[in-house]
Amino acid sequence: MEQLFHNAISLLQQLIRIPSFSREEEGTAACLQQWLETKGIAVERTGNNIIARSKSFDPCKPTLLLNSHHDTVKPAAGYSFDPFNPHLADGRLYGLGSNDAGAALVCLLQAFVYLHNTEPGCNLILAATAEEEISGKGGIASVLPLLGDIACAIVGEPTLLQMAVAERGLMVVDAEACGIAGHAARREGENAIDKALQDIAWLQGYRFERDSEWLGPVTAQVTVIETPNKQHNMVPDRCRFTIDIRLNEQYTHEEVLQTLQDGMQATLLPRSMRLRSSIIDAAHPLVCAGRQLGLTAYGSPTLSDKALMPFPALKLGPGDSARSHTADEYVYLEEIRNGIVTYVDLIRGYGAMV
Repeated sequence: MEQLFHNAISLLQQLIRIPSFSREEEGTAACLQQWLETKGIAVERTGNNIIARSKSFDPCKPTLLLNSHHDTVKPAAGYSFDPFNPHLADGRLYGLGSNDAGAALVCLLQAFVYLHNTEPGCNLILAATAEEEISGKGGIASVLPLLGDIACAIVGEPTLLQMAVAERGLMVVDAEACGIAGHAARREGENAIDKALQDIAWLQGYRFERDSEWLGPVTAQVTVIETPNKQHNMVPDRCRFTIDIRLNEQYTHEEVLQTLQDGMQATLLPRSMRLRSSIIDAAHPLVCAGRQLGLTAYGSPTLSDKALMPFPALKLGPGDSARSHTADEYVYLEEIRNGIVTYVDLIRGYGAMV
């Protein structure tokens, strides 16, 4: 385990040095492929996604997917150092992507390598994927059809090594309120801003009835508002605003959209309905194996590739989601050490149950 820990730190430092913004992950994909091949592991590469399978793959056994991503957001303003120059200080490893989700990725890689030639009781597929930060179609969505039958998955994200059994879905809706243009001095026309404000007031006052044990209520907030009109003396005939909606597992995207359409005047157009809320049953063997390790369960407000998986998935990993996308991003070395051990024990525990 000590060797795995040092290998994980070294690999994470390599990854941090290679810029890997979403859709620009060629360098980290090549690094991961080479690293696995030096361990004697056969690798499939599709786009910027890396896939590997455990050596004794038995079609009669369930398959557990180990997934995390190697793309990053662009560095936040305010870095006090070069975000691509990893450095160690005070028990921390600093650098862009160290916390989200480099630590989880390298820990999953070490666990996979450690168990590759063993019989953990289940098949393992490792998928180091691209485009997670933008929920791109060239990431996990393009990989899933190539993997065969998957029983369940561990999705490596910073969760303080606790089990995110549920995850909010996301729907972004573009709204347009329409009025009639006129001269402001003569109070002509119908002000589209006034109509938009009426809709926004309705949205602020509306409460979706069905709460979730893990995720609470559905929430909807207006995050952008604008008019194409830039003349101070003209009543605008259009006002556009954007609604950010976070869903629990009690509602579908279609239900939420219909509710908004029934209550608002504006024309509503969802950008996407792909990012669904997800939940894994509390009695699932993967969750039970985690509870045996003393891990606690919670509902996550943030999205991951878990939202795109059509099978049960547990989000779990070293690091803290509160550090993601921040300046001077870091992960504690001890979190990486514990992450490797937790993943290995969780995989073995699941394999023993199935």
